[in-house]
Amino acid sequence: IPDDERVWVPQAKDVWFRPLLLNTVTGSWCNLLRVRKSGVLSRHVHPSWVTGLVMKGAWRYLEHDWVATEGSFVYEPPGEIHTLVVDEAVGAQEMITFFNIHGAMIYVDDEGAVTGYEDVFTKAEMCRRHYRACGLGDRGAIVPGLRADLVRVRELSGMPVVREVWREGRRVV
Repeated sequence: IPDDERVWVPQAKDVWFRPLLLNTVTGSWCNLLRVRKSGVLSRHVHPSWVTGLVMKGAWRYLEHDWVATEGSFVYEPPGEIHTLVVDEAVGAQEMITFFNIHGAMIYVDDEGAVTGYEDVFTKAEMCRRHYRACGLGDRGAIVPGLRADLVRVRELSGMPVVREVWREGRRVV
């Protein structure tokens, strides 16, 4: 979990994410989601599946009777509307969860009407704006002149094989 507060991108009041992977080819992303407030975070639906691993704290969905506690693995099926809550009922006012999201995140109201959305492209733009504003503008894209971490893989017998690793713009493997 990063100590440098600048790498946490603000998403809403008391809600941040730390991007780990923004894949514009598949439309998926991985991030750490950090919530430092008690209450309802969002009501939303995903057109594709989502997985998560709770790193710190706890949270729940209003539509289910289970609680995701530290160390819990979560699977969200496509098309299910759920409302994420961090509250005293789950014994936490803060949580950090690793999420692997495929496709968009569509925000809906109580009647199911769309109120907004996020996808890999909106997440990338949020990151670019934030990192430029806090002095980390040398990140955010794999282009000449910017720092980037990159793992290049190829498929061999259906499995990914690492070919190259680049860190801070330099090849290390």
